[in-house]
Amino acid sequence: MNLETPKKFRGLQQQAQQVARHYFRPISRKYDKAEHAYPKELDLLAALLDGMNEGSPDAVGAGSASKRGAAREEQEGIRNGGNMAALLGVMELCWGDVGLLLAMPRQGLGNAAIAAVANDEQLTRFGRTWAAMAITEPGCGSDSAAIHATAVKDGDHYILNGEKIFVTSGERADSVVVWASLDRSLGRAAIKSFVVEKGTPGMTVTRLEKKLGIKASDTASISFSDCRVPAANLLGNAEIDVQKGFAGVMETFDNTRPLVAGMAVGVARAALERTRELLTQAGGRFGYAKPLLTVSHAEATLYRLEAEWEAARLLTLKAAWMADNKLPNSKEASIAKAKAGRVASEVTLKCVELAGALGYGEDELLEKWARDSKILDIFEGTQQIQLLIVARRLLGKSSSELK
Repeated sequence: MNLETPKKFRGLQQQAQQVARHYFRPISRKYDKAEHAYPKELDLLAALLDGMNEGSPDAVGAGSASKRGAAREEQEGIRNGGNMAALLGVMELCWGDVGLLLAMPRQGLGNAAIAAVANDEQLTRFGRTWAAMAITEPGCGSDSAAIHATAVKDGDHYILNGEKIFVTSGERADSVVVWASLDRSLGRAAIKSFVVEKGTPGMTVTRLEKKLGIKASDTASISFSDCRVPAANLLGNAEIDVQKGFAGVMETFDNTRPLVAGMAVGVARAALERTRELLTQAGGRFGYAKPLLTVSHAEATLYRLEAEWEAARLLTLKAAWMADNKLPNSKEASIAKAKAGRVASEVTLKCVELAGALGYGEDELLEKWARDSKILDIFEGTQQIQLLIVARRLLGKSSSELK
């Protein structure tokens, strides 16, 4: 595995850095204070990214992997494709602002679900939609197999009933990818995902959450009451395969967890760079040649944090690289997500501490990054769930054998 940024992605990476620096950073504090207000500045940027995604097979938008997906790559001998391009873009954009990236039109996690399991006709039909992802329920958190929402076949439609919470972009998105069970007696094998378009009768946004961080991104609760969805909107195969379980819909996470890890890597890098600048202005001297015992506590702490960050970055790159090369990466995706999520939270909080009063005040973005980073250790599967998945893979045990 070559650890340098692929040459073909360097221009796109630089473009993402420019967007983060000149587009996201200037409005970052504005939408942190104006929670639930839609960042209208993103409309033009989204249009530009759409053009890039259509004009280039390796565009840099956060949803570029979700729109093409490693599973859709047909080229022989590919080494770096859609997942790597999207990851590098996400890292740079989250150096700017995590919440604004999550608020980007047509860059939603639902798009990743569509790419992972949709058939060719559905890919064409939903290719321009902005799709949110609705999995979590009031009584079902990180255990996706415990979903209670139901989908009952009725002629050419399915009737959905249930409630979903913590749906990112649930109010703003054009459609929502909803996970529901066709037959709860068959367990996880009967769980399928459905594209429910905005305005469908029976689907109601019931609440917008007030959050610690990522306030530019709306997080909604949605109820489904006898919501009729065309049978053609069931993603992938409608047949229930008890042997395969719901591995098909879970493939989504193998592509998206490295992207969430990339978000964590991006915001942690922002905090490290700004803290280094502040410490340098305060008289700190940084040189890696000296033993840690001979430098100040602040310098030694920053060095340790940088080492942790580098480990998270490399693990994340590996998970995305494996996805592009069609290698099973469930374990590596969870390792990257667990490591990067924990590192981002630790790094940003420590940087607030190292910067003292400057880190705690709103004159700097350090305190905002500390708040934003916490969600990256929680959504897309909590820290504890990621460690459980890794343990299952290492020990060769099923979810029923190791809980």
